Amino acid sequence: MPAACESVLEDIEDIVSAEDLKPHDRHFVRSNVFPKVRKRSSQKHVQAEDEPPSDSIIPGVQKIWIRTWGCSHNNSDGEYMAGQLAAYGYKITDNSAEADLWLLNSCTVKNPAEDHFRNSIRKAQEGNKKVVVAGCVPQAQPRQDYLKGLSIIGVQQIDRVVEVVEETIKGHSVRLLGQKKDKGKRLGGARLDLPKIRKNPLIEIISINTGCLNACTYCKTKHARGELASYPIEELVDRAKQSFQEGVCELWLTSEDTGAYGRDIGTDLPTLLWSLVQLIPQGAMLRLGMTNPPYILEHLEEMAKILNHPRVYAFLHIPVQSASDSVLMDMKREYCVADFKQVVDFLRDKVPGITIATDIICGFPGETDEDFQETMKLVEQYRFPSLFINQFYPRPGTPAAKMPQVPASVKKQRTKDLSQLFHSYNPYDHKVGERQRVLVTEESFDSNYYVAHNPFYEQVLVPKDPLLMGKMVEVNIYEAGKHFMKGQPVSDARVHTASITRPLAKGEVSGLKEELRHTPRSSSKWEAQDPSAGTPKQSPCCPWPALQPPWHPGGAGLKVLSASLALLAALLLVYYGGVRAQL
Repeated sequence: MPAACESVLEDIEDIVSAEDLKPHDRHFVRSNVFPKVRKRSSQKHVQAEDEPPSDSIIPGVQKIWIRTWGCSHNNSDGEYMAGQLAAYGYKITDNSAEADLWLLNSCTVKNPAEDHFRNSIRKAQEGNKKVVVAGCVPQAQPRQDYLKGLSIIGVQQIDRVVEVVEETIKGHSVRLLGQKKDKGKRLGGARLDLPKIRKNPLIEIISINTGCLNACTYCKTKHARGELASYPIEELVDRAKQSFQEGVCELWLTSEDTGAYGRDIGTDLPTLLWSLVQLIPQGAMLRLGMTNPPYILEHLEEMAKILNHPRVYAFLHIPVQSASDSVLMDMKREYCVADFKQVVDFLRDKVPGITIATDIICGFPGETDEDFQETMKLVEQYRFPSLFINQFYPRPGTPAAKMPQVPASVKKQRTKDLSQLFHSYNPYDHKVGERQRVLVTEESFDSNYYVAHNPFYEQVLVPKDPLLMGKMVEVNIYEAGKHFMKGQPVSDARVHTASITRPLAKGEVSGLKEELRHTPRSSSKWEAQDPSAGTPKQSPCCPWPALQPPWHPGGAGLKVLSASLALLAALLLVYYGGVRAQL
């Protein structure tokens, strides 16, 4: 089988390979990795030719710092990579200075995000840190000059992060960029049963599908994530069950477009949601991620019923991007403004109080003053409580980058005008004095409050009482700001604890048995797992089965070897016994 790192991708057409891993090969297969030794450079962080990479370095004991940019899908990938590394014995640290290796998980949506990613690479190299890069930037543009010599984990290869990190620590450069397929059909991302370390132990992020069905002219993510590939409902249900059993009280469903879920596997989003709603314990909530207008239009009635469920947030993120049909056509968004309005009007009517969040791009190529004024009118009409305003940045390799550009000063002014309109109204003033039910899940950025959300996923700040964390409580709203409300817990209110069991502690690995979550690996040397050897048993040297070396004592590989040697010995005895009898 050829190495997944043999070819470097530039275009989306290059992503699919007919010889990629099959589902039963999703465990680590070391035979697929061909390390490339870094060449000599004058930079101090590159190893010299006369000092070749040393396999005497013991992997699995180093400290790793992980930084993730971008969407919740990317954050979920980062959690999975952290979990696998921790399960193998590496220490995940929050201190970048003490880390031996930086794992940088990138986002390609905007130029500033890529700039931060590139600057972090330079900073790591200046600090003589080992570097592994992941996410959408290297997947979409692996031949960028600043990525030369770096190890890369493709967005569909995160289940092999331990391999890449181990080889990088030894001084090798490894690139795994292929996508998984089965019988010519592209599979989704990594398995959902991988170990993970949740950034917030109370929140589980589940990617229900990867890629999308659209071809937006400004989008670089498509080059990385590819076409739509949905996870089967049973796998998503199993992951949700496990999450609630580990103390999770908030379930986030994410993807590049949740509304398109299931179109490639003969199902749809409402069917998935009804399957998941049945699992949600009292006091827990489900939040649905971003969906584009065309696909949600087909399921408005069912979606309204689901969003009215008491354990589902009445919240939906539906990007409009522009209120000009001509601009939407240039963007290839596959809907018109009337479609967007139909979705919003219907849901606001059928789901009273629902929060509709949306995105707008200012200064897309060809956008006229009249086009922009239509967008301003839309915001004035709907007064969205949550609005993500983005100044257009041309992403390399996209059709929009080749279109005639709006002057930078005009883009900046339009962004400013729309921001001023958004901040001219306060969506929560009328809620002061209300009694609301909220779920407390995290601490505020300034550490002065706990952050909770009401049934409409509106942010409510509550006092920092440790007894409230992870609980659903009732509060009286006494203050409202632009982006939040403040609430005081009601003394006579019922408190609901969603957790079926104790939530995992910060840094604990999800998916492992209780006694193994903190068990370090006692042996750092491991070999490739034989996919045909079956599922190995867990052992103290490697607590996660997918990382279990086949030649450990009691391993399947060793048993096969022992049986083969015994059979060979028996045959030799029979043979020599026959020879002696003839003599």
